[in-house]
Amino acid sequence: MAALLRSARLLKINPCPLLQVKGTCRYAATFSSVCSRGVCWRAAAAAAGGGPCGLSSYSSVWTCSALRYYSTAPEHVGETVDYSSLILRNKQAQQFDWALAKLDSSVRRTGRVTRTLLQRIFQDVCRAGCPSGNQALLMLRSCGSLLPELPCAERTEFAHHIWDRLQELGATYDVSHYNALLKVYLQNDFKMSPTDFLAKMEEANVQPNRVTYQRLIALYCQSGDLDGASEILTFMKSKDLPITEAVFSSLVMGHSRAGDMESAENILSVMSGAGIEPGPTTYTALLCAYAEQGNFAKVKEVLDNLENIDKRLQDRDLMEVVSSLAKAGLQQHVPEMIQRMRQERGYIPDAMNLSLNLITQGFVNTAYSVLKTFSIEEPTHNGDIDLGCFFLRHCVNMNKSTEELVSFCRDMKDSNLHSAPLHFVLYCALETKKTALAVELMKVIKNEGFPIRPHYFWPLLVQHKNNKDTAGAVEVLKAMSELGVVPGVETFSNFVLSTFPSVDHARDAVKDAGCAVDKYFDLAAIRHQARLDLPGTLAIMSSPSFQITDFNAFRGSLLLGFKQFSDVETMAKITEILYKDKKLCQAGKDKQEQVGYFLYHLFELMTASDVQAKTQEIKEYFKNLAGKKIKIPGKLYKGIKKLALTYNVPELIEDVLALVDKQTSGEVAFSSMENTVITRKTFENLRSNGKPGDFYFRQLINSLCAEENLSSALELQSQYPELMVPSSYAMLIGLCCRLSKVDEAMKLKTEMFSRYTEVTLDTQKYMGLVRLLSLHGRVEEAVDLLKEIKEKNMELNENALTMMFHTLGAAGKKGDVTTIRRLQDTCFTLGLFKPSANLCSPYVIAYLESGDLAKALEACEECQKLYNSMPRIHDLVCALIENGDTDLLQKAMDFVSRHQGENSMLYELSFGFLKTGRYKEARKIFETPGLRARPGKLQWFAEKCIAGKQMETLENFVDVTEKLFECDRDEMYHYLLRLCVNTNNWCKAEATWTKMQEENVIPRERTLRLLADVFKNNNQEVPFDVPEVWYEQPEAIENSSEEQPKDTALEVMEKQEVQFAQFKHKLISLTKKGKVQDAYNILKKAEEQNMSLDSALYNLLIKALLAKGKLNEAMTVRDIAVARLPEFQLSEMARNLKIVTQAKQGLLKDAVADLKEMLEKNLMPSQLAISRLVKGMSNKGDIEGIQEVWDMMKPFDQHIKQYEIMYVNHIALALINNGDIMAAVEGLESLFSQGKKFSNKSIFVLFNKLFNANNQEALDALSALVERLYHHFSMPLPATNLFLAYLDTNNTEEAKLMLQRCAGIAEQKAALMSFVARSSKTPGQFSKIKTLSELIPDFVDKVTLYSYLMKCHAVDNDLSAAKALYQQAQADGLEVDELFLKRLALLYKKSGEDPPFVEPAESFGFYAMKIKNSKTQSDADD
Repeated sequence: MAALLRSARLLKINPCPLLQVKGTCRYAATFSSVCSRGVCWRAAAAAAGGGPCGLSSYSSVWTCSALRYYSTAPEHVGETVDYSSLILRNKQAQQFDWALAKLDSSVRRTGRVTRTLLQRIFQDVCRAGCPSGNQALLMLRSCGSLLPELPCAERTEFAHHIWDRLQELGATYDVSHYNALLKVYLQNDFKMSPTDFLAKMEEANVQPNRVTYQRLIALYCQSGDLDGASEILTFMKSKDLPITEAVFSSLVMGHSRAGDMESAENILSVMSGAGIEPGPTTYTALLCAYAEQGNFAKVKEVLDNLENIDKRLQDRDLMEVVSSLAKAGLQQHVPEMIQRMRQERGYIPDAMNLSLNLITQGFVNTAYSVLKTFSIEEPTHNGDIDLGCFFLRHCVNMNKSTEELVSFCRDMKDSNLHSAPLHFVLYCALETKKTALAVELMKVIKNEGFPIRPHYFWPLLVQHKNNKDTAGAVEVLKAMSELGVVPGVETFSNFVLSTFPSVDHARDAVKDAGCAVDKYFDLAAIRHQARLDLPGTLAIMSSPSFQITDFNAFRGSLLLGFKQFSDVETMAKITEILYKDKKLCQAGKDKQEQVGYFLYHLFELMTASDVQAKTQEIKEYFKNLAGKKIKIPGKLYKGIKKLALTYNVPELIEDVLALVDKQTSGEVAFSSMENTVITRKTFENLRSNGKPGDFYFRQLINSLCAEENLSSALELQSQYPELMVPSSYAMLIGLCCRLSKVDEAMKLKTEMFSRYTEVTLDTQKYMGLVRLLSLHGRVEEAVDLLKEIKEKNMELNENALTMMFHTLGAAGKKGDVTTIRRLQDTCFTLGLFKPSANLCSPYVIAYLESGDLAKALEACEECQKLYNSMPRIHDLVCALIENGDTDLLQKAMDFVSRHQGENSMLYELSFGFLKTGRYKEARKIFETPGLRARPGKLQWFAEKCIAGKQMETLENFVDVTEKLFECDRDEMYHYLLRLCVNTNNWCKAEATWTKMQEENVIPRERTLRLLADVFKNNNQEVPFDVPEVWYEQPEAIENSSEEQPKDTALEVMEKQEVQFAQFKHKLISLTKKGKVQDAYNILKKAEEQNMSLDSALYNLLIKALLAKGKLNEAMTVRDIAVARLPEFQLSEMARNLKIVTQAKQGLLKDAVADLKEMLEKNLMPSQLAISRLVKGMSNKGDIEGIQEVWDMMKPFDQHIKQYEIMYVNHIALALINNGDIMAAVEGLESLFSQGKKFSNKSIFVLFNKLFNANNQEALDALSALVERLYHHFSMPLPATNLFLAYLDTNNTEEAKLMLQRCAGIAEQKAALMSFVARSSKTPGQFSKIKTLSELIPDFVDKVTLYSYLMKCHAVDNDLSAAKALYQQAQADGLEVDELFLKRLALLYKKSGEDPPFVEPAESFGFYAMKIKNSKTQSDADD
């Protein structure tokens, strides 16, 4: 293409009249077959100068990799898979998802991307060293108009930097990347040679597509080169490439910039002649052309004409005209353009970006006029309004003068746009370290009567502190002095003193700056000295001039200095001063407490390794204190002693004890017997009764009913009526309902109630009878049964709701409106069921089936009026549109708008138009100002199209929503591609891919994979780098068993490399698939062939083997790795898995040794490893081992999430396993009776393990303990733990009794919810949660409870129960959360059914976080 362009110019091809525009002498040149492909290559090589060159003369060298053609598959000869790169695929996917989410969020919220965010993502991708093509595409597309805060030249430079760097790192570029770069050039007004650009594409074996040509035309037109644009246009026509509106819009711009406005105007008539209606893009280009020419009268004329023909441009289009007016020097007309904007939804972020662009280009006043159009937002929580922060910040970043900034600030203050603009500008100046600007702003703020605080200067001082810039610090101090600001203690100690080499130098500098050297400086000096120079600190404290009386003011610094234990004698002397100097004693403390607390905090500040390393120094320090007769209280001795034991330095206890002035009692051990323990034992006998004859009779009835042998069952019932019990009657009635035997069922019901007057049927049997009677036309008898249910106050469950829905549905299909209304009125009036869309829909369906649309609408209105429900409205709207009944349709839309809002009405109407093929009307609706994307509704309609394989409807649906605000375009195209996959339509998929590029959509990886699947399935070339998951790659081809001729040395080496790659890939693939034994065999085979693998592979296999409990095999692999790689070390995860495996296999000593080794190597053990190890020790009764692990892990509490109660539970369990139940009980009682520390700790795990072990004796003892704690110490949590343990082990009766004895259990909502959340993750737990909700109905709101119950059904994969739960929720009138619906929709899909609602579009994690945040906010509001 580049050569063709170049050749056409050299040969001066005659113009072709095909593209002549009326009223102009300019023509589009034609392409004839003047050059062969070889000419193209030679021309490209000539342009490149015979070597690698930049895309244009400005840029650095770009080394283009060999990419594939878009439409022609290259021939691969002897190609082998690059197995070494496969392991990077997962990392790429994770990185891209994170980057896409961050950038996508920024664009959706603000319509722009900050350079900081883009730079951070770029650096992270470069640091990983494995950029994917999609990551490169994402970052390149962000370097255009999405960076309004950067000048155009910097944006382009950044794009080139990204291109070069990612290419160096191995990114593969295809046509979409080149198209993205062209888009960046267009948005940044970058001047470059299109022919050189095409030459680089040819050099890289990348064939241009329609989007490339369109953007090259735009580049030519941007510079007014119509000849170049015409050449490409002619070439496109010769290739039968469609000429779209974008091309004509570019031509409008081209003619304008060439000075021929008449031809630019005539482009619109040419479009109409070509059958293309001019759209907003074309009119915007024409308006911008008039603005650039300075013809504002024409701008107004075109806008007025558009309004007259009912066409209005969006605000975003008018903003482009505003930008053109500003560039043309017509700022005076901007307000008039702004008045034409409707400020529709999305106006604020677009206007912000326009303002930022204008500021960047130097049109600050115009940007400010745009800002002043913003509507006043709601005040903040303190009543302030802060609008325009982005404007002020960018003005500071663009180095606007102080006078301009102050002028804007004062006007914003007077206009009530911002509550404190001057202070915000000062904040921005300090943030960007603009010292001169910050000082000038402080002077203005002070003149306006606001105080200047010392901390305003800290951001300025910190940079001088980091750079040790004493001169800069002095300048800041001088500014403080000029403004009358007195530096405080924090200013001196944290920022000033650290800048100077000594305190004396700092003192002199402070004096030179005009600041007072007062008590603040002295206090800062002692703080500074205490951290770094203890002898200096002693000199200051010993000086008679030392007047500081607040020890807390420098205690923290002194502790940091003492922590080093570098000068023990000086430390002892300073401590003596603290002990004897009364003015340093804190209020309420004597000298002993003063020193005691100081020593305790010193120990607390140090880590175990610090104390162990400084043991001798600490001992010497304590001896010096004892020699100086310094004493501490006994209570503080206990605290220090506990820390010493924790740090495993018991030898220090004796030295601390020497400081105690009197003997104090030691602490109580966990298993001590000193406390009086009251024991109490409870005995209970379970009753069992029943007669064998009755039992067998009931079993026989049940068997016959299961076989549906009704005649035999009725015969048995008539022979032995005295043995019939209510359950047997219920079984027979249920069988009669299933077999539609209405008379027999009613007879059995009457007989049962005559014999057992106090007994009633369950709800399922009642609803079965209701359905049976209604089907046989006995509606009044069915109504009587419903009234009977109400009289007996029976609670109808989810199954009953489902059965009523099917009963009404059956009547609806028959068109029996009378039966439907009679049953509905009875159910809703009696309050048996709450009205819902499902229960109301049969009423509307009955009229839709008969074609009476007026009655159907009346039925909808009646349901809305009576039950606040609008069933089957979409079906009704579609039917009205198809019938062309506009009056009734208008009535229906007014009805929807009145009750559900205008937005819902617009969606219903647009979906109806789309469904009936009226796409133009649907587009107009979706372009309604203020209409916002609603993902749930969009997905609902898209899924209907996919299910019905309606390609045309879905394609138009995607097209008409292009301008919809906040519409996820990748998601919309993903729907379309899914249908392409289902119909195997690769041509449509290819067209979709081109359309995505035109729209500049950034595809997610799932979209690219879907698109690639369509191409691959049809043997088409994939035009981009496919982001595949590495372990899904096909396994390497096995070596052929046929004999081969002898290879050369080079061929042998190559085969060895291939064989290594095959072994490596097989091992990785098998490991990921869980086939660890096969992977182990592969490794043994590689070892037999003397083949060495890398450490990552060895660690991967070791982890996989350990995860399967294969400890011996894992250690064999480790030995092989060490033999091959002497420096080999197990990874942190592998070590943790090893500890877990050893603990499970009872190798506790080995596990402890490995744990110690990990800690010595500064590796962090996982919580799972620690818990499994402690669990193994408790099973063995190893109390000392548990205590040892506890002591080892205490210093790492801040790094690993572990709980003290875990160790307590397992120590108690170890004591019980050793047969010492009383010691465990006493120890637990001692801990819980100490106060609040253990009042909120759970011992549920302990109870659970005792139930599993069936240790009734221990359970009885602990049961007495928890009731004692409940009644005597007001601690309900242990009793709650036992109650939940009863429920967890299905001891429901015991749980009821426990609840009666300890009613406060019902108030422990956090513990109860924790049980529900934990249980819902395990299959088969629905009944436990249900039982809990029945015993304590009010412990959680119904919406949350139903969400967890649905989770149980999802875990159990029980769709029928889930449906019933959904029906119950609707009957209860609950608005279930998205997580509930998401789980239910997934169950529907697994069973191959379509959910009867719109599936929430986001992920489970998204909705879980949403619910969590809403609850957090609700708690905060409360």
